[in-house]
Amino acid sequence: METKLVEGVHWVGHVDWSVRDFHGYTTERGSTYNAYVVEARKVALIDTVKGAYAGELLEHVRALVPLERVDYIVCNHAEPDHAGGLPQVVRACPNAAVVCNAKCKDALEHHFDVSGWRFQVVADTATLDLGGKTLQFFDTPMVHWPESMATYLVEDAVLFSMDAFGQHYASTHRFDDEADLCEVMQEAKTYYANIVLPLGRSVAATLARLGGLRLAIVAPSHGVIWRSHFAKILEAYQAWMVSKPTRKVVILFSSMWNSTRRMAEAVAAGAQELPVDVKLIDAATMSDTHVVSEVMDCAAFAAGSATLNMSILPRMAASLTYLRGLKPLNKACFAFGSYGWAAKGCEEVAHYLQAMQMRPVCEPVACRFVPDAAVLERCRAAGRALAEVARQV
Repeated sequence: METKLVEGVHWVGHVDWSVRDFHGYTTERGSTYNAYVVEARKVALIDTVKGAYAGELLEHVRALVPLERVDYIVCNHAEPDHAGGLPQVVRACPNAAVVCNAKCKDALEHHFDVSGWRFQVVADTATLDLGGKTLQFFDTPMVHWPESMATYLVEDAVLFSMDAFGQHYASTHRFDDEADLCEVMQEAKTYYANIVLPLGRSVAATLARLGGLRLAIVAPSHGVIWRSHFAKILEAYQAWMVSKPTRKVVILFSSMWNSTRRMAEAVAAGAQELPVDVKLIDAATMSDTHVVSEVMDCAAFAAGSATLNMSILPRMAASLTYLRGLKPLNKACFAFGSYGWAAKGCEEVAHYLQAMQMRPVCEPVACRFVPDAAVLERCRAAGRALAEVARQV
């Protein structure tokens, strides 16, 4: 496995083949926790790994340089998937100072017992001379925590971009031109949708700040390293961060006795009368991770639920709650659903869509028990209206 980025710079992280959940995000292809050694007259370790894998990281570092030679441990981000191994690494590297910004130092002090640690707090744009190689630090707040930072290796034009441009993607390959690029881009989209989506303004500000740097390699903290196809992921980020819609209609439903399903199918049938992409999703059969990936770039979204206990079905409640937190933008919408005694399910769905600032194309359609021909035609008409919005993007 190739681990060399450029002369004197190596990947020393961990490939996590078995992880399937990342605080609610389904990671079907596993992940990696990327860390890097930069070796010149002085040696810097860029980030660590989850605590359970610190021993492996230290073995990788030791294969390159004695641990006593490590002068700096750069912590770009205090989240435990990157900093969890920091206590073990600090103990194993007795001559190393922990380099981070002030907000990160504060976060680390709340995560760990840092008594005895030597900190070197760096300001935005500060540099660190390693003797032949220079590190420069850029604060990237809310990409995706307040203390997030990116590190730039000036002479070699390598950007250690932390969570930006990452993917939860386990592979035997470390670089974008070795892996299946279609898989990588799909996982990059899923990563953005589930972690970065509500932070579009922060991402835009960061890209504007770092856009003037010469970039030969972009090395994120998860997934493959970009050395050949960075233009492709950058173009995708520029669309995702403004929630640029595509000609797609997504219909998400949760049904009890198939009445809401029939309504959803009528919405889909109406949408398919126009030349747009239509995705019909039963919430019971798809993880929220993939639901939000579909919704992120659709132009129009319909959601329907049967009523249960004067509310919506639990699976739909979970999906809509997850979506609401991620704040997908620029969507037309439609709410629908079947009920038996009170149309509370449809009302609650409409409230969720309103909270996400989606724009209704028509009034919600609530059906008592089984939908008749008139109800189904109203659903088809709503589908056509959603597709008309999508067709115009």
